[in-house]
Amino acid sequence: MSLLKTIEPNPSFEPKHTTAAPDRLIAGAPAFKTWAQDSAKEGRVNSGVFEATPGETHSIKGETFEFCHILQGVIELTEKDKAPVIYRAGDSFVMKPGYVGVWKTIETVRKIFVTVT
Repeated sequence: MSLLKTIEPNPSFEPKHTTAAPDRLIAGAPAFKTWAQDSAKEGRVNSGVFEATPGETHSIKGETFEFCHILQGVIELTEKDKAPVIYRAGDSFVMKPGYVGVWKTIETVRKIFVTVT
């Protein structure tokens, strides 16, 4: 087993399709696609590609640490009691455990993600 994993930004396999949970939905009808590409440490570390169509949801990280690199699109993240921050293609950011805020997809977004729980 190789310890080097390439994350494919445009995977050729079928993604998992989901929508926002009713208790997380704020506005719109965002649809989500997830192409899980790797898992380690008994499922505590996961990576892949995620895509979301426009809409607005509550983002609650709990105990999860998430690194994101935006491949395409535009989002606005507003941490509770903080000013909004815009991220676009080429930008990277981390949402640390305990993060609570609003995720607004302005233009359909595709990102590479790594989560650690």
